[in-house]
Amino acid sequence: MKTIGLIGGMSWESSLLYYQLINNAVKQRLGGLHSAQLLMYSVDFAPIEKLQHAGDWDGATDVLIDAARRLEAGGADFFLIGTNTMHRVADDVCAAVSIPLLHIADATAEVLKDDGVERIGLLGTAFTMELDFYRNRISEHYGIEVLVPELHDRQMVHDIIYQELCQGQIEAESREVYLAIIDRLREQHIDGVILGCTEIGLLLQPQHSDIKLYDSTAIHAHRAVELALQ
Repeated sequence: MKTIGLIGGMSWESSLLYYQLINNAVKQRLGGLHSAQLLMYSVDFAPIEKLQHAGDWDGATDVLIDAARRLEAGGADFFLIGTNTMHRVADDVCAAVSIPLLHIADATAEVLKDDGVERIGLLGTAFTMELDFYRNRISEHYGIEVLVPELHDRQMVHDIIYQELCQGQIEAESREVYLAIIDRLREQHIDGVILGCTEIGLLLQPQHSDIKLYDSTAIHAHRAVELALQ
């Protein structure tokens, strides 16, 4: 089994979910008392959140490079960045270490391709929905059109992530807000929706909507197990 490296803490609520998903998947594959060989370096999210909203992506990159180097030094064979938003700096982090990154957008897009998806909705932080690092990677590398909500809806999605989900607050009213936003996205004839923030899966599960929801956290975690067990 290969050793998985995980840069976590962004937020720690979703990092806990990564740990559970990865270990459960290994147990299902290998049985018995098996669990994952996993290294996690969990950062303090508060300074990173301030850097994000200040537009200081260089400062945020430095934090993640330090974390990736610690995982490499600890013996990780490959690593994950346990957040969609911070893949904004993924290329620079990859360039600073010799172990490969399992990119969350690639893992998600491969599942979309397998399902024959041509048009997909995307929910995430404003950074993920509005900057091109995520949408373009899926559209240019995989030929899938990515659509995002209108500005007001994007702001509501973003605020719920930072003000509630990253604080461990799961509110039924916010779930209804997200489902209404998904309904508006469906008017653009999408084939499904990417839950493109690692916390959204805490709020929305498949039973909440009759459109296919692609939880990037679960997809990322299960793909990591596949690589670890190859």
